[in-house]
Amino acid sequence: MKKVTLDRIAAMAGVSVATVDRVLNERGGVSPHTTLKVLQAAKLAGLKRILPDSYRQAWQIEVILSSNDTYFFQKLAEDFRKVADLMGYQRIALHRTLLSEAYPEKVAQHINRCRISRDGIIVFAQDNPEIIAAIDECQSNGVPVITVASDLRQAKRLCHVGINQYQAGRTAGLLMSKIVPAQGDVLLVTGRHEYTAHQQRIAGFKSALLQRGPHITIRAILAGEDQRERLSRLLDNALSSLPRLAGLYNTGDVNAEVSRLLSRYQLLGKCAYLTHELYPITSQLLKADQLSFVIDQNANRHADIALKLMVDYLEDHKVPDTYQEGEVPFTIFTAENCY
Repeated sequence: MKKVTLDRIAAMAGVSVATVDRVLNERGGVSPHTTLKVLQAAKLAGLKRILPDSYRQAWQIEVILSSNDTYFFQKLAEDFRKVADLMGYQRIALHRTLLSEAYPEKVAQHINRCRISRDGIIVFAQDNPEIIAAIDECQSNGVPVITVASDLRQAKRLCHVGINQYQAGRTAGLLMSKIVPAQGDVLLVTGRHEYTAHQQRIAGFKSALLQRGPHITIRAILAGEDQRERLSRLLDNALSSLPRLAGLYNTGDVNAEVSRLLSRYQLLGKCAYLTHELYPITSQLLKADQLSFVIDQNANRHADIALKLMVDYLEDHKVPDTYQEGEVPFTIFTAENCY
């Protein structure tokens, strides 16, 4: 092999020629992380030789999710484990970290730590300058990042995996316009405002009502910030002034609190009620004819698509379309097809 090829591989991997020589000739003394970088660079450079077995070491993939107690994130964390198990421990070494949304700086710090020790990062995080900067630094250092569920458009991520949140919001607005045929007031209940997912759902809902439901008036948007007590207080105050509420759209979780308060005001089952994610509480409400529709974003498909796109990039440097290849179809559940 000509020295120029060694030089090229070294430049691509960001290491010295001596390090490339040690890896390709299995002389030892190189960390697993650097070894993988060199061998991946050798493959991308088109090196015509059998690479050492260490190339087949498991990819170190970090999954960073919210530590809140919502059903979606609990299931998503478990589904990532299941999908990784199916792909095989010799192919993927999965690391899962749950972090509080209240401390975005800690999320950014963890991303920066993972940049040193992981081959790829899959993250759910809020739109925060420190988090954006950490993801951009990963990209600069050759560590791909995939966002899930809530996108970070300003960040230099490899791609996004999730449902079309704007379309989901428009779907909720379309359904609301059909359930509420006459003049009526509706409330929106949402989670943390800094998450793109909630912003897009609200924007889509408003857009659909403007087009299809001009007879419906949105009286308030209640941001519970994923704090159940705060949401209960806001919703209680709103319902006390809207005894004839026609509908409620919840873009987030807290359905136990919402249904409890609707019941207190004798509105549960009488007003249109739409929300997201099918889980025991929402399934029970659907079967009792107290909830109109549930828009589910399928946690398992998020995990399956995100891991496969990440591995395709790490092994073959296949760059996915920013949204198309990571789009997850959502499902509308009613009392007839829930389980």
